[in-house]
Amino acid sequence: MGKRSWAGKTKMKVKMFIDILMTVFVLMLMAYQATGEKLHEWLGTGMAVLFLAHNLLNIRWYGSLMKGKYSLLRIFRTVINFSVFVVMLALAYSGIVMSRHVFSALPINGGMAAARVLHLAGSYWGFVLMSVHLGLHWSMITGMICKHFGEKKSEVLRWSLRLIAAYGAVSFYQADILSYMFLKVEFAFLDYEKSAAFIFAEYMAMMGLWVFIAFYVSKVLVKLSAAKYKRKRGEGARNESESRSVF
Repeated sequence: MGKRSWAGKTKMKVKMFIDILMTVFVLMLMAYQATGEKLHEWLGTGMAVLFLAHNLLNIRWYGSLMKGKYSLLRIFRTVINFSVFVVMLALAYSGIVMSRHVFSALPINGGMAAARVLHLAGSYWGFVLMSVHLGLHWSMITGMICKHFGEKKSEVLRWSLRLIAAYGAVSFYQADILSYMFLKVEFAFLDYEKSAAFIFAEYMAMMGLWVFIAFYVSKVLVKLSAAKYKRKRGEGARNESESRSVF
């Protein structure tokens, strides 16, 4: 194995490890009533560090933005990626302003009310957008699953994920997440009577819902782009045929 090949595989493993950690951290951050304030702050700080590492490892993506054509899927991915970036900056800022543990020594005065509202909306937008981001890479994940478990077991897993997404839709509606995202409600109502396991299960299901949606939206966008390309090729061939018939 060459040095470049080994370095490439190592980098891919590090990327995957960071992505898995970020997914776990997102779920733990959403389960505030299960973790408590102090751990929540440390998890948020860790998430910011992981997000920075994720961007540094994928720095080439920024360099490729002005290159190549933009298909519908590429446009969608780019919008989601930049939306996640903006939301993460907002969460980091508001988290530092509100901090009573990790960043309590910083001389920050005022802005608490605005930071609280920003953090509330940003948390739920971040959760949805990061779940969508994961869903846009789900084809690669399902490919690895099929390769490892085989087609029959993979089909069972697919249906299991669909059921999880259905439960996630119910949980998303019952938790009234949209009201927090669009600030129709400016205070989070948390149920402290639920067990930690149940809270994590609910958020995993809600994440599954948005992974499911993003995965199938990406499939639709690929088909639309393919249909557009075929239509253009057909028009090009017809125009060429007409130009030849003149002579």
